[in-house]
Amino acid sequence: MNLLLLTVILGLAGALPLKESKECRPHSRPWHVLLRGDKKSCSGALIDQRWIVTSYDCATTPYTTIATLGEHDLTVEEATEQHIVVSDVIQHEPYRSPLHSLTLMRLSEPVRLTPYVQPIPLPSRCALPGEICSVSGWGSTNSSHSNNSPRLKCITVPVVDDQTCVETFPEYLYWGNMVCAGQNDTDNCLSDTSTVMVCDGQLQGLKWFDHGCRDPAHPTVYTEMCKYNGWIKSMMENYAPTFTTTLKTTLSSQKAHGH
Repeated sequence: MNLLLLTVILGLAGALPLKESKECRPHSRPWHVLLRGDKKSCSGALIDQRWIVTSYDCATTPYTTIATLGEHDLTVEEATEQHIVVSDVIQHEPYRSPLHSLTLMRLSEPVRLTPYVQPIPLPSRCALPGEICSVSGWGSTNSSHSNNSPRLKCITVPVVDDQTCVETFPEYLYWGNMVCAGQNDTDNCLSDTSTVMVCDGQLQGLKWFDHGCRDPAHPTVYTEMCKYNGWIKSMMENYAPTFTTTLKTTLSSQKAHGH
């Protein structure tokens, strides 16, 4: 009875996906960001009023990308969205080495915190094998279809132990900053680029390689976010925009406010 009650409460609170379509309960992931620019569309996660993290594949040129927050249905304006230009793009070095797939983006102005726009905490620990996590994105959950969904999708995946992951992908043995999640007989496919994995209310992964859509028996590979707390915090605290960036941000702000 207690388990049934907990399931009902979590469902009403938006912590569980709608099982019929795998559509997230609207605005239940207020940290999820849509990134559009350079002829590409990606997901990301808001970690601070001015900072977003996403994968290497989503790195773009500054001032060519719009971050949309508070989004659920891409086909309508829901009066919950905030559209902000990305002013700075910082890739983890060395770029796209076998060890890293992470991009940090700075917004040209801070977001307004609302019930629909909230940052997700960075992990205080690493995800544990067997832990059940939620993955969100605007991709397809059908491995035979590549079309993106107009509404945010959510799937539930178990974290896979490192040994199982290594045995599945032996050529990736030397990649140390990844975490795998998803397995056969689970919802293991969400095709959006840089889907966001959250475990126990903390950001634990950004999709790196989408193996779950190629073979449902294989786990999907995510950047292991618990390994990057130091780098992310250092960038956020010490990053100094260039004069050109600061000037563009000031002019953009003045234009937006009619000055």
